[in-house]
Amino acid sequence: MNQEKRELRARLKAERDATPAAERAVADAAIAERLMGLSAWGAAEVVLCYLSFGSEVETRPVIEAAWVAGKRVALPRCVPGSLAMRWHEVRDLASLERGEHGVLEPADDPATLVDPYATPAALCVVPGLGFDRAGFRVGYGGGYYDCFLYDFPGTSAGVVRSAQLLDWIGCVEAHDRAVDLVVCEDRVI
Repeated sequence: MNQEKRELRARLKAERDATPAAERAVADAAIAERLMGLSAWGAAEVVLCYLSFGSEVETRPVIEAAWVAGKRVALPRCVPGSLAMRWHEVRDLASLERGEHGVLEPADDPATLVDPYATPAALCVVPGLGFDRAGFRVGYGGGYYDCFLYDFPGTSAGVVRSAQLLDWIGCVEAHDRAVDLVVCEDRVI
């Protein structure tokens, strides 16, 4: 990973963490509303979503709204020793367990596996420290989402507060993958 991206990652994380919780909550509610207003949301049979932690855009209301709408919800589980994620359907958040990166993940249960490549009517909600107007993201540096998005047939939507929306990241690498849509509290790109 290049030094420019490392510095950008640190700056974006510090800015996001410094945003007051009340301000984040207002923006996150608007992001969720815009996300659920997308035609891709309406068409989605499955919502592939991350479970937010820390100062990330809050996804719990999105997950709950998907359940209410009768959609299947799947969360990622990182495969140790690789850049692969496996998606598992969840019906509640109480049964999640801490994964190797310290985030809550679904149990490694083959009965709950979802094949996102066999589900074209899928919407993937993608986290990021920042996104640019072309849909490229600055993530945490693991490469999991870049690997996943490489041949994902559904619609990918990055969610980010406008303060972390950049005109251009500038340090995009060959393996980086753009999302189809970027959803902010005040616009969809």
